[in-house]
Amino acid sequence: MLMKGVTLRGLEVFEALAKSGSVAQAADVTGLSQPAVSQQLRNLEKALGSDLVDHGRRPMVLTPAGRSFLQRTQAVLSELRLAQSELTVMDLSHLPALSLGLIDDFDNDLTPRLATILADSLTQCRFKMVTASSHEIYQAMQNKDLHIGIAASTGELRDGVTEYPLIEDPFILVAPRGHITDPGDIGNQLNHLPLLRYARSQLISQQIDSHLSRNKVSFDDRFEIGSHLALMAMVARRIGWAITTPLGYMRAIRFHDEIDAFPLPFGGFSRRISLFAQSDWPDTVPLDVADTMRRLTQSHVITPAINRLPWLAGKLQLID
Repeated sequence: MLMKGVTLRGLEVFEALAKSGSVAQAADVTGLSQPAVSQQLRNLEKALGSDLVDHGRRPMVLTPAGRSFLQRTQAVLSELRLAQSELTVMDLSHLPALSLGLIDDFDNDLTPRLATILADSLTQCRFKMVTASSHEIYQAMQNKDLHIGIAASTGELRDGVTEYPLIEDPFILVAPRGHITDPGDIGNQLNHLPLLRYARSQLISQQIDSHLSRNKVSFDDRFEIGSHLALMAMVARRIGWAITTPLGYMRAIRFHDEIDAFPLPFGGFSRRISLFAQSDWPDTVPLDVADTMRRLTQSHVITPAINRLPWLAGKLQLID
């Protein structure tokens, strides 16, 4: 039994305050008034018998007790949100067929969960789910081989296709564990290792190259790797360093003990992951799938990634 005063709403308010340090922003996120946010925090601190934030600082910062409690809070809320996602039943029983394509960034755990959730409601439906590159998903959407695609956005308007933004996925730098000893001087410390590039045919590689070109930065391009996990394995084996995103980093969890991750030192930028649907497709279907994807991504990617790399807070986030 939870001790009196510890409520789900209180935990949600505390999480929102921890992320923003602002009562006003926490009120916007939770839908409460500012006085109600402050009261929820006071109730929680009273129940725990400990200050969770330094009330004398603006923006608010967590106390040591608050930082410890935040990890537990995020774990609890993540499990609850995951349970909510898996219990949410979309009304797709009316569909005769549904074909869906996803980029393999979600292949680790999220795609199987999405497939299970969809299958539960597709009782009378022919269902096809494939994983492919963003370019391949765009082509399949153009050929009308897919009803819905989830891929990295190029920002272009596409005839006959509606875009529903899902996730802001910032680019980050990954290097062999311990190779970068001074995070304030990353650039010079990279000179001793080559850049491991994604295959140039991939959209993520083209986005990275465009950004490096805009910032007038160039690196040795001896390596070009088509497989994301192979690229991460090479970083772990100290062959080189790479530019990826938190979605890619979280897919490579088996290598986390051998790699370090840092904010990009030459101009921050991000990609947008979106759901694309044929414009003549019933609007409620892509909206339901998009909402489910957001909840799954929050539970399986965003919360674990920020727990591991706190500096991602406010950068890796859902797009409502």
